[in-house]
Amino acid sequence: MTRSGISFALRARRLLQVRTVRRLARREDGAAAVEFGFVALPFFALLFAIIETSLVFLAGQSLETAAADSARLVLTGQAQSIPLSDFKTKACSKLKALFDCEANLRVDVRTYASFDAAAAGNGTSLIDPNTGKLIEDFVYQPGAASQIVVVRLIYPFPVLASQLLSFSLSDMADNKRLLVATVAFRNEPFGS
Repeated sequence: MTRSGISFALRARRLLQVRTVRRLARREDGAAAVEFGFVALPFFALLFAIIETSLVFLAGQSLETAAADSARLVLTGQAQSIPLSDFKTKACSKLKALFDCEANLRVDVRTYASFDAAAAGNGTSLIDPNTGKLIEDFVYQPGAASQIVVVRLIYPFPVLASQLLSFSLSDMADNKRLLVATVAFRNEPFGS
């Protein structure tokens, strides 16, 4: 092969390499997959955060409804003749899908001399700041006719997706969010 033939072959090879590189640079077959790879992680993280937050709000609203229905038993004098276990069972009958009610629901029913005393008595934290665990000092005092009563349903709700993300909905140890539903009222003058 002559010298001009070798130089022509080298130029042709370079030209083919440049054309191949240009052709590969213009192809966009895998662009969507690469772009999805960049966007997928933040998208799914945001999606799970939205789902987790909505579940916590739904559970809180369900607990509020159960507290209102359970407080009606105390208000009308029906709860004064039943033990705490039966009252808790009636409260749990209002809570279905999102709760392991029998094992984790706490009930606190207290009587107070005034609404100011009720507000002061319910202003303290239910979570131990050192351990992050629930402070278990609950009582069951449904009270007599015309007494001021505060009914609280307390549930440590497990938070799942926030363990994987940079935000956290948990305010207790073991990745749980404390949900508290409170109803304050004066008992009806039942039995008088």
